[in-house]
Amino acid sequence: MAAELEAEVPAFDRGLLECSAEEIAAKWLQASELQKEVYQHLAYYVPKIYCRGPNPAPQREDMLAQHVLLGPMEWYLCGEDPAFGFPKLEQANKPSHLCGRVFKVGEPTYSCRDCAVDPTCVLCMECFLGSIHREHRYRMTTSGGGGFCDCGDTEAWKEGPYCQKHELNTSETAEEEDPLVHLPEDMVARAYNIFAITFKYAVDILTWEKENELPGLEMIEKNDTYYCMLFNDEVHTYEQVIYTLQKAVNCTQKEAIGFATTVDRDGRRSVRYGDFQYCDQAKSVIVRNTSRQTKPLKVQVMHSSIVAHQSFGLKLLTWLGSVIGYSDGLRRILCQVGLQEGPDGENSSLVDKLMLYDSKLWKGARNVYHQLFMSSLLMDLKYKKLFAIRFARNYERLQSDFMKDDHDREFSIADLSIQIFTVPSLARMLITEENLMTTIIKTFMDHLRHRDIQGRFQFERYTALQAFKFRRVQSLILDLKYVLISKPTEWSEDLRHKFLEGFDAFLELLKCMQGMDPITRQVGQHIEMEPEWEAAFTLQMKLTLVISMMQDWCALDEKVLIEAYKKCLTVLMQCHSGFTDGEQPIVLSMCGHSVETIRYCVSQEKVSIHLPVSRLLAGLHVLLSKTEVAYKFPELLPLSELSPPMLIEHPLRCLVLCAQVHAGMWRRNGFSLVNQIYYYHNVKCRREMFDKDIVMLQTGVSMMDPNHFLMIMLSRFELYQIFSTPDYGKRFSTENTNKDVVQQNNTLIEEMLYLIIMIVGERFSPGIGQVNATDEIKREIIHQLSIRPMAHSELVKALPEDENRETGMESVIEEVACFKKPGLTGRGLYELKPECTKNFNLYFYHFSRAEQSKAEEAQRKLKRQNREDTALPPPALPPFCPLFASLINILQSDVMLCIMGTILQWAVEHNGYAWSESMLQRVLHLIGMALQEEKQHLENLSEENVVTFTFTQKISRPGEAPNNSPSILAMLETLQNAPHLEVHKDMIRWILKTFNTIKKLRESSSTSPVAETEGNVMEESSRDKDKAERKRKAEIARLRREKIMAQMSEMQRHFINENKELFQQTLEELDTSASGVHDNSPVISDAKLTALGPEQTRVAEHRQVVMCILCQEEQEVKVDSRAMVLAAFIQRSTVLSKNRNRIIPDPEKYDPLFMHPDLSCGTHTGSCGHIMHAHCWQRYFDAVQAKEQRRQQRLRVHTSYDVENGEFLCPLCECLSNTVIPLLPPPRVLFNRLDFSGQPNLSQWIKTISLQMKARYLLRDEDHSSKSEELNTVFVCLRNPYSESIKEMLTTFGTATYKVGLKVHPNEEDPRVPIMCWGSCAYTIQTIERILADEDKPLFGHLPCRQDDCLKSLTRFAAAHWTVSSLSAVQGHFCTLLASLVPNEKNENLPCILDIDMFHLLVSLVLSFPAIHCQDFSGVSLGTGDLHLFHLVTMAHIIQILLTSSTEENGMDQEDTSSEEEVAVLTLYKFLCQCTGSALKEVSSGWHLWRNLKAGIMPFLRCSALFFHYLNGVPAPSELQVNGANQFERLCSYLSLPNNLTCLFQENSEILNTLVESWCSSNEVKRYLEGKRHAIR
Repeated sequence: MAAELEAEVPAFDRGLLECSAEEIAAKWLQASELQKEVYQHLAYYVPKIYCRGPNPAPQREDMLAQHVLLGPMEWYLCGEDPAFGFPKLEQANKPSHLCGRVFKVGEPTYSCRDCAVDPTCVLCMECFLGSIHREHRYRMTTSGGGGFCDCGDTEAWKEGPYCQKHELNTSETAEEEDPLVHLPEDMVARAYNIFAITFKYAVDILTWEKENELPGLEMIEKNDTYYCMLFNDEVHTYEQVIYTLQKAVNCTQKEAIGFATTVDRDGRRSVRYGDFQYCDQAKSVIVRNTSRQTKPLKVQVMHSSIVAHQSFGLKLLTWLGSVIGYSDGLRRILCQVGLQEGPDGENSSLVDKLMLYDSKLWKGARNVYHQLFMSSLLMDLKYKKLFAIRFARNYERLQSDFMKDDHDREFSIADLSIQIFTVPSLARMLITEENLMTTIIKTFMDHLRHRDIQGRFQFERYTALQAFKFRRVQSLILDLKYVLISKPTEWSEDLRHKFLEGFDAFLELLKCMQGMDPITRQVGQHIEMEPEWEAAFTLQMKLTLVISMMQDWCALDEKVLIEAYKKCLTVLMQCHSGFTDGEQPIVLSMCGHSVETIRYCVSQEKVSIHLPVSRLLAGLHVLLSKTEVAYKFPELLPLSELSPPMLIEHPLRCLVLCAQVHAGMWRRNGFSLVNQIYYYHNVKCRREMFDKDIVMLQTGVSMMDPNHFLMIMLSRFELYQIFSTPDYGKRFSTENTNKDVVQQNNTLIEEMLYLIIMIVGERFSPGIGQVNATDEIKREIIHQLSIRPMAHSELVKALPEDENRETGMESVIEEVACFKKPGLTGRGLYELKPECTKNFNLYFYHFSRAEQSKAEEAQRKLKRQNREDTALPPPALPPFCPLFASLINILQSDVMLCIMGTILQWAVEHNGYAWSESMLQRVLHLIGMALQEEKQHLENLSEENVVTFTFTQKISRPGEAPNNSPSILAMLETLQNAPHLEVHKDMIRWILKTFNTIKKLRESSSTSPVAETEGNVMEESSRDKDKAERKRKAEIARLRREKIMAQMSEMQRHFINENKELFQQTLEELDTSASGVHDNSPVISDAKLTALGPEQTRVAEHRQVVMCILCQEEQEVKVDSRAMVLAAFIQRSTVLSKNRNRIIPDPEKYDPLFMHPDLSCGTHTGSCGHIMHAHCWQRYFDAVQAKEQRRQQRLRVHTSYDVENGEFLCPLCECLSNTVIPLLPPPRVLFNRLDFSGQPNLSQWIKTISLQMKARYLLRDEDHSSKSEELNTVFVCLRNPYSESIKEMLTTFGTATYKVGLKVHPNEEDPRVPIMCWGSCAYTIQTIERILADEDKPLFGHLPCRQDDCLKSLTRFAAAHWTVSSLSAVQGHFCTLLASLVPNEKNENLPCILDIDMFHLLVSLVLSFPAIHCQDFSGVSLGTGDLHLFHLVTMAHIIQILLTSSTEENGMDQEDTSSEEEVAVLTLYKFLCQCTGSALKEVSSGWHLWRNLKAGIMPFLRCSALFFHYLNGVPAPSELQVNGANQFERLCSYLSLPNNLTCLFQENSEILNTLVESWCSSNEVKRYLEGKRHAIR
């Protein structure tokens, strides 16, 4: 043990307690050299109090330090007893209006979303509850520790800066007053003296690096004791440290854990105490053991005196922090002392020394002095400014130290930037006076020195150290965000100058990102190693908000915006000159237009997704429009110098790259590219990536000939040849072209058309279209809710956040959506208002492809529900701003019309696979957009304007020679009747209707362009020709249809004549079976609905087609198909228990065949109702298991569900499940056979069954069981109709029920498996019936779909499970069950009828009966057996009720008006009295007996109705679907029972008398009647 070797802890000197603080203070007051006196005192006493042994004794040390060291200082400071002096100071002090409460880790903080200047402005709980913000929208978080409450800071809040506690008195003019005026002059002098000495002492000792001497202190006692001091780092794990300490200092694991915990919490801990050699030996072992893989743990051998003084130095800093809390004057003095320059000039103040030494201090020391800075410098507004200047001047060095430091940022002085940079006045002052923006950006760039030849950032081959450094350097971006988060309201010339200087530095940063991580398409073989892409995207994501805020700052001042635009354009031109792709100039010609461009193929050359300079220029260009600077000062802007082809080049390449990736051309580049494309469109990045690329293309189109733009676009999409070469499409489809190439081209055409739709349609950003910011957010919400109703959290995630983490949703949501309160789903949803659907745009640019598909399906479904046509026309759009107004001409440009015409021509010819319906759909959408635009132009026409947008006239003209292709309008009319385009007919019809509307508008308008008159005459004549041609074709088509219909009619007549007899027979069968056909709205009258027996209502089973939630495939539920399953949860339940004390003694030997009426423990099955393929579920569950194994290895924590026990979450709703129920068609139809004999009555049937059972017993007794089993197996194999997949699922669910219900290991061979399945079916039905009864709901019609599906599937499963069980075992169960009602000599010791739950007995008998029936060839139907079993169990239940009912007569009974039922039940009761030997109490009132019987048997009848409804599929009568009178009679009718239940006994009296006598003769019944036992009533 280490403790044995170490020196004993010396007892402290009793003389220490005799020191008088008052005397020492008086001595100091008289001293000429106070510092020398204080230092001597500390040099003598500190080593006597601190670090006296191997283990610290904090309570003793604090007590002595207060008495001997701090006490004299307090006496000196106060000039009197501090117990009186400090309260006086506190009383004289004017309370601060700043709260300044420093948060602890995990403490709740509150930020007002309405009033906070930025999200870092927070309140403590006390201030929040006393402020006006508790009534506003607020955000609650938990603090990571270190920040403080901003209550009282007027710069932090737009409104309500003070809580009730800190509210300023209106008469006090607060902040300018010097707090020193509240202190006596002599105290001020003493405070300066003692603060200067103690603060300097603490700083010197904490920053001291020599090991054998002290700063200005002489070691009075030279005792050579040392500590082996272990320091914390963020590299080594707890386990490594504990293991190393056990080896190094020979301690126990418990001691090592204690050491490691203290080191982690405080930053250091002594692990050995003794002489130098003894400690150095431990140091060597620790360094050796931890230096193998990483840098070794930091260990120092330190003299005990140095450690003692450092411990007291920290105590002093804490003391200073507490003392200044008594008075703002003392705080001001400490700030002055701390920031006073020393003799060494710059950075010689005590505060500077501590800051610059921060990375060398241990965690505990950092925490203490950070707390002191926060309670002093940051709480004094004057010195906060001075401290901010010092911090800014040292910023670069502090960040460099942080990069090398291995402690997290929360323990670094650099983390105080959030307290300084987020104060608007300080941030502006630091920008103007200290050039802070430039400093931060240059510091950032200095730490990212890894560049390629072009000077761009390069993140390839990143080492672990570089990755660590990159994570650290990201904090500088956060600092830049803090500086920019509060925008200026007034601009000075200095602020403009320094901001633009910072903007220059920012452009240099973006220039290093422009074109970084370029990629080249892999051809031939797959990429071997995925390239590093995450670092670049991390940088982009971190900078996204900063880029947005830079633009926001520029927008606030016209001069700044103009200069920033010029600078950005200059840098972009520099970037372009640096891109040397070796491009050759080429000339493109189409439709009489030519343009010169460069030869460049995205699929062959390098291309980058990172273009921040281009995107920043796009954002600034929009601001020129938004702020109207472009119209006010056009002469100051270099708009004429802009080269639109240069502007669009790289954004266009990036969008072509996305299109090609979607077309599958970049598959060999691996997942890194897929991930980049995903984030490019993702809500976190798209605002400054994808969106700005669209804006830059819009900018380019608005400045150039749209024909030129389209030709360049075709060239970049590598589609120029297809559209510029006549009949290229025909050649494409007729030649033996590679189908993959054709498919790729089709996808590229679709993507190009989509891009044109986005360029024209995306004008909801202020500055592009004439809209405001709320219109933009409204549109986002409308399109998200067009997919499906969404919860608040889902909607917020789908919307972009600003720098304040706000989406702006709350301000507009009520205008576009209705909130639907939580229902069964447990969460409220926003649903789109019907009037907002007109704003839906199918090609909304923020839709992913999956979202677009879902939105289209949802909107078409909505239109069908509203009985509207399913066309989804483009919505009416707001007009463009003047700077972008010319963009609209792209829709009526010659090249665009050529592209539209070509694609429509392909659709008309319908030849091969060279076109797609998706392509056509996009063309129709573009035509619709153009028509909407023209319609708006005409509607908003003023007298002095001429409509230049003449799309309708252009699409009416046919093509020119030599092709003479029909006009676009003519082709649309042709396509309207094309059978292969049925889905697009509504859209084409809408286009033609809109065309006619525009035509009428033009006719009514007197301002049609004069220049078009001549063309109009020619157009009219060609249009007449087109019309005549279309009429002729329509007439031919009509005649052809009539001919075909006549041929079909003739063929039908001929077929009927040939098969007249068969046809007549079919009609008769239809007439006779009409009553048995059950549709969704059955035509069967309720009176005929019978759930069981030979007279059971025959129901036509409809095809059940379901969809798998995992693979989305539809499948019909059939016996021979793949199994479909429902997620289910089985659990043991005591919810219906009437006896909580009953337990299962030994589950392995327990026989669950008979359920006791107390229902002490049942097996309940529930389901969420979600359907999967069995194999899909198996794959999903295997994946869950594998993931759980990996997670356990990694994290060693538990999830909320037990995967090892078979539990999982439903893939769709995440409902807890532990098995699956197979979906089956009605099973009784499969097992039944044709009836070819008269059906026996109950007596005959019982005799027949008894004979079959006797025969079975004989076979068993003669030891032929093995042969019989073999025969049975063969029989079942021949007869089992289910597919292997379904059989496997029957076994799976059955085994799960057995395992959970009995709490045993799974064993599918156990004969108890089918019993547990039947029991779960019965118990689940009983619980549902009980719930419905308690809630006073009707038996049918009010169950949720999931419960309905669960009961149907569970009942059908239980009815089919016997097919995968041992036939002899199921037959044995049936025989035993029946013997409880029909006794035989083979089955003895069975429970009496008082100890059997009759509904469980009924379910088990009915579901096991097919195992007997399958070997019965007498012709008796399965339905007859069901009916007799039901009647038999019902009669047993009646006897059970009569035996256990307690009847008390009263005056209400009237003997003379007894009904038939009452007389009959009284007769039966008297017969029971005879059978029991008059042990029953005599009753004369039939009314009470009948009332008790009806009440007692109702739950059984209701459960039976549910059971036979789900078993046989017979719909319930409408009377049972509502609450009302005569429920008993309706149930009896539905269940083939007489209304007078005692008639059952009369009809079968010959055998029933014997059975009732046998039931009553049971010993247990006699014991009950004698009062020796209880029974469940």
